[in-house]
Amino acid sequence: MSDDHTHVQEFFGARAADWDARFPDDGPAYAAAVSGLGLREGDRVLDAGCGTGRALPPLRAAVGPSGVVLGADLTPAMLQAAVRAGRDRDGQLLLADVAALPLRAESLDAVFGAGLISHLPDPAENLRELARVVRPGGTLALFHPIGRAALAARQGRQITPDDLRAEPNLRPLLAGSGWRMTSYVDEDIRFLALAVRDA
Repeated sequence: MSDDHTHVQEFFGARAADWDARFPDDGPAYAAAVSGLGLREGDRVLDAGCGTGRALPPLRAAVGPSGVVLGADLTPAMLQAAVRAGRDRDGQLLLADVAALPLRAESLDAVFGAGLISHLPDPAENLRELARVVRPGGTLALFHPIGRAALAARQGRQITPDDLRAEPNLRPLLAGSGWRMTSYVDEDIRFLALAVRDA
């Protein structure tokens, strides 16, 4: 396992048990972000870096009982917290690295990634892997329940020009990874970038 993986597992593993209690009011923001994906009944969707599975219920609601919802995360403790919360009823949980997904090419209609981009060890390559598993014309949502400035303030830091989520950085990163950004919102109450998989 790489040092990046070990760091991610240690960081999130230590916080998994009380993660949902720390952020109890994020549910409506997740539901609103999922609605931006434009999912339909029967679609197949992945929550990449699903953590405790907070996106799984709105994803299930969007694709209905005939759809497929997968949640992949690198940290066993986060998946265990998702099971304790009963979110495994809304989607199949996978202990998997988003850098090497155990999924067929073009097998999904969409990917949802909450708080994902800043934890990717190789963002360009990892976004290419997400593009690999999504059909041409499928969608990607990169989301955070608070905006960049609010998150930086919460963490006691300033936003820097090299922030991957800044639009001038994110748009070319996505373009070079097989995605075309279609919308970008960065407000105190949410961050949401939507992209379409190139043909």
